[in-house]
Order: sequence, then C-alpha cells, then structure tokens
Amino acid sequence: MNAAPADQIRLLDVQALDVRLSQLDHKRTSLPEHAEIESLTKDLAQLRDLLVASQTEESDTAREQTKAEQDVDQVRQRAARDQQRLDSGTVSSPKDLENLQREIVSLAKRQGDLEDVVLEVMERRESAQERVTELTERVAAVQAKTDDAASRRDAAVKGFDGEAATVTKERELVAASVPADLLKLYEKLRVKEGGVGAARLYQRRCEGCRLELNVTELNDVRQAARDTVLRCENCHRILVRTADSGL
Repeated sequence: MNAAPADQIRLLDVQALDVRLSQLDHKRTSLPEHAEIESLTKDLAQLRDLLVASQTEESDTAREQTKAEQDVDQVRQRAARDQQRLDSGTVSSPKDLENLQREIVSLAKRQGDLEDVVLEVMERRESAQERVTELTERVAAVQAKTDDAASRRDAAVKGFDGEAATVTKERELVAASVPADLLKLYEKLRVKEGGVGAARLYQRRCEGCRLELNVTELNDVRQAARDTVLRCENCHRILVRTADSGL
C-alpha cells in the first residue's frame, strides 16, 4: 500500500486523538465515585433492611401493648364490679361472700401480672422506637453521601463527555483527510492491536511495541520509497517515518 508521507503523518494525528478518546473513556469508567457509590448503595440497602425490620418490630409491639392494656382493663373492670357487689351488701350468703372476696384477690393478682406484661412490652416497644429513629437518621446520612457522590460523578462524567465530543469532531475532520484504504487498514489494526493501529518510528524504535529495529529492518526502511506504507516487523502496526526516525 502507498500513501503520501503527509497522509501518513495525519494518520498519527488520528491515532493520537483515538488514544485521547480511550483515555477519556478510561477516566470516565474508573472514577473513584463509581466504587464509592457502589459501596454506599450496599450500605444503604442493608440499613434499609434493618430499618424495615425495626419498624415491623415496633408495629408488632404496639399491637401487643394494645392487647395487653385491653386485658388489664378487662380485669380491672371485672374487679370493680365484684368490689361494687361486695360493698353493696346484696350478697348475704357467707359462702358467696367468701367466693367473691377470693375472686377479688385473684383478680388483683391477675391485674398485677398483666400490668407487668404491659411494662415489659412498653420497654421493648421503646427500644424498637429508638432503633427506628437511629436507623432512620443513618439511612438519611448515607443517602446524603450517596447523592453527593452521584453529583460529583455526574459532574466529572459531563466534563469528560464534553471533551470527548470535541475530540471526536476533531478526529472526524482529520480522518476525513486520510485516504480511505489507509484509514481502513489503520482501523483494522487498531481493533486487533489494543487500540493502537499506527506508530511513529522514533530514534529507530517503534513507539507501538517499544522495540528498536535491527540493522536489517532499518536498511529496509531506508530503502523503502517515501510513500510506501511500512509495517513494524514485531507488532505489525503501521510504522510512520518522521524527521525524528533516526534514519
């Protein structure tokens, strides 16, 4: 393949712009905010699970407290009725009086036991409420950190995208001035060789593979016509001669 030396030089310009686009893409995907957001998101999911569990516990203990208080109220009302009967003097049978008094004592004990249950449930509910408050605050704090990291990430990505758009336009303009067959070969090699399809020959060294050409390779390069499109014997990339090639 042949191409004017100036066209080959422009191919290096295309390569430089492609390298810049790759660098921008790498910077975009390797932003520290990505890992930060991923870590915070995991923490947030765990905290929200704990919060839901605590809210469920608080709700369950609230129902349990209501039921226990209702039980206490029922016993209290029954004891009040029995005491009222006892005080009214309507019960005259000694046996009935004894049974009524025994029931009042039993209800008093039952009421005391149920009130202990209410206190125990109230303590558990209070503990659950405190846990809900704590977790709600922690969720809000981690969410704020996540939002901040996302904002920083979006700002950085926007900057990279803006620069990439400018470089892409410049690349299109430069690539349009390169012969189609030369550009096609370059694109094929660029995909195959990890993003680098053309390299400068600098001080007898290929800047694609960083290897110095041996004597035989250098002689072949010296003897080649200026418009001959050369390929590196080592990495097979397009090898472009410049004033600094050391020939």
